[in-house]
Amino acid sequence: MDQKKAIFITGGGSGIGRAIAQYFGGRGWFVGLGDIDSAGMKETESLIGTSFTYSHKFDVRDRAAWDVALNAFSLAAGGRIDVLANNAGIPLGGALMENSVEEIERCLDINLKGVLFGAQAAYPHLLKTAPGSCLLNTSSAAGIWGTPGASVYCATKFGVRGITESLDAEWVDDGIKVHSLMPSFIDTPLLEHSPHHGSNEPIRTRVLEAGLEITPVIEVAQAAWDAVHGDKLHTTVGKTAKQLGFAARWMPGKLRKQSRSSLRPLGK
Repeated sequence: MDQKKAIFITGGGSGIGRAIAQYFGGRGWFVGLGDIDSAGMKETESLIGTSFTYSHKFDVRDRAAWDVALNAFSLAAGGRIDVLANNAGIPLGGALMENSVEEIERCLDINLKGVLFGAQAAYPHLLKTAPGSCLLNTSSAAGIWGTPGASVYCATKFGVRGITESLDAEWVDDGIKVHSLMPSFIDTPLLEHSPHHGSNEPIRTRVLEAGLEITPVIEVAQAAWDAVHGDKLHTTVGKTAKQLGFAARWMPGKLRKQSRSSLRPLGK
């Protein structure tokens, strides 16, 4: 067991987290799943094989629970954690004035505090397996350019981008890589959620109405593998994310005009 590399993935009970788990598990890694969804984690385990997985139910907003989860996983993995995939996150859309205090605080706590707490908790474990260990944060295309109708969500994903860039410099001398994934709209169960408490319309409907592509989740899993084994700071995933990254760098004026002329922001 001590020779098998180990990855711990938050949000491993579905969506991107499940896809990453399957991809790494299928390539011989020991996979740890962290989620509040026990049933979802069991489903993920069944897709990989229970002898190659370990599940731990916990809330990423709980700093002390992070230490318990990672210590338990390290023990199950033979004393090592090579990668932490800081992936757990929730969507939040709608105009800022439509978002409740509870929605704002929940999104900030899970998407931003959860990533910071995960980085703190993972550091001593990643230091043990350095050089070459990796903190992989799931940001978003929403961390490239602010999307109208998603100010809170964008704030969290710009924050994840900033955390990644900061820790990339902080941890370089320790031999720990820090990278991020920046996917656009990915085909996961999150697209079936309504963007905020005042809307009954699924996010998927809005995305399709806007003429945007929905990227297969396997592409994120492949990007995660490449990010862990490469040295690219941020990896965009999906056509929309790649186009947004290009426009933000080379045509910011045009992108701003397009954003301001949007007739129906996502989530409204």
